Amino acid sequence: MEKEETVAWEAVRAALKKIWGYEDFRAPQGEIIRSLLQKRDALIVLPTGGGKSICFQLPALLQKGLTLVVSPLIALMENQVQELRDRNLPAGLLHAEIPSNQRKKILQDIKNNRLRLLYLSPETLLSQKVWAIITQPQVEINGIILDEAHCLVQWGETFRAAYRRLGAVRLALLQSKPPGTKIALAAFTATADTETQQIIKNVLQLQCPEIFLNNPYRPNLYLNVKITCTPAGRKRQLLKFIKARENQAGLVYARTRHDSENLAEWLRQNSLATAAYHAGLSAACRREIETNWLSGKLKFVVCTSAFGMGINKPDARWVLHFQAPALLSEYIQEVGRAGRDGKPAEALTLISEPTGLLNPEDKQRLRFFEEKLRSLYRRAGELAKKIPPSGEVEAIARQYKDGALALSLLHSAGKLTWRDPFHYQIKKSAVGTLSFQPNKLSQDMINYLKTRRCRWQFLLEAFGFAKEAPAKGCGHCDNCKRGISVKFYI
Repeated sequence: MEKEETVAWEAVRAALKKIWGYEDFRAPQGEIIRSLLQKRDALIVLPTGGGKSICFQLPALLQKGLTLVVSPLIALMENQVQELRDRNLPAGLLHAEIPSNQRKKILQDIKNNRLRLLYLSPETLLSQKVWAIITQPQVEINGIILDEAHCLVQWGETFRAAYRRLGAVRLALLQSKPPGTKIALAAFTATADTETQQIIKNVLQLQCPEIFLNNPYRPNLYLNVKITCTPAGRKRQLLKFIKARENQAGLVYARTRHDSENLAEWLRQNSLATAAYHAGLSAACRREIETNWLSGKLKFVVCTSAFGMGINKPDARWVLHFQAPALLSEYIQEVGRAGRDGKPAEALTLISEPTGLLNPEDKQRLRFFEEKLRSLYRRAGELAKKIPPSGEVEAIARQYKDGALALSLLHSAGKLTWRDPFHYQIKKSAVGTLSFQPNKLSQDMINYLKTRRCRWQFLLEAFGFAKEAPAKGCGHCDNCKRGISVKFYI
């Protein structure tokens, strides 16, 4: 390393110690930070608790100009920005629930280049008022970060169509900036199998990205899948599990808002203090529940996937899935919230018995979501025949219900390109209707739940780390302990 570069890197390490108090970086944090400081595109997959935030926050704070952090959840944004503000660092956020006076101040700070980090959702980034300001020539943009990038794949085709337009953002921004401007684009996530990685790279149009992959293996985390025969039996298993761990912090995951509320109420009736957490709650209510869980006032929360991203509670000892998540990426994210301190932790998933005759709810839920997606494809195919071959996204969204999602699905099917983040062009070769294909990623989750093999071996292979999987099994999942098959309801 050249002397000048060594001196510069010592300044980076000094900033790490000054801001966060750490003496040095954990691998591969240093390599990622160096890459972003050199304005290279990157795809970073680091396990939950791997220190992803520092990897993009530190380069942003060390550079002149603004780094846009595109994030999926208000709770996630608020937690990260509050931590930065507590350290008196120039960070801000924008979302629909911010009071108008605060919003005006943030927009003015952007105009005057007072911020180094701006957190916002894909939808806020592509809103007219925000876009009009960040495209002003004097507003310096040095980077775009997509945090929790797996959400692009998980949600981009179903209910958050703005994710599919993010690949056109950088070029549109560059066209508004002085010649020679460089904007790095990096995607961060804790979970992305090889297929998800490729989708992220393609949609974001990453240019020769540096790839940083760390495997998700957690030797302190015991994985278990348990069969329950009836709805009442499932609740009994839940109650037994929690009561055996009343003094330990944990999380119960349900798949819908309705399920989380009903389950929390039932647990309260059984003398267990808890709360239901989902995206439908007010910001104040969500913050109160988070604070109560982090402080230990609530030992556990019944939540949807909206809870957990960016919330750091190292001593959570268990995660229980009352219903299995749809995707392996969701599963590995959610179980990864237990045992982040390296001490033993448990992850239990409850499923129906093989036939599903005594408890058909899991089958019904799977079929409901599949039919919902099939219907969306059918609707998008019908709209594709009516939508003009080129036009503006917002105009289509106003004219047709599900119009924006139809455009998103056409883009996913390779039948549409974005001229910029707001205008589309349907390819001339795009003929016929959109054909629904069962989600391979969902099938991977089903295969995991019914596998006879070591569960950690299965997960590591699914996420592209076959060579790093324990050859003789992990020794701390239910299959390794019992050495028998786990049957499933499908």
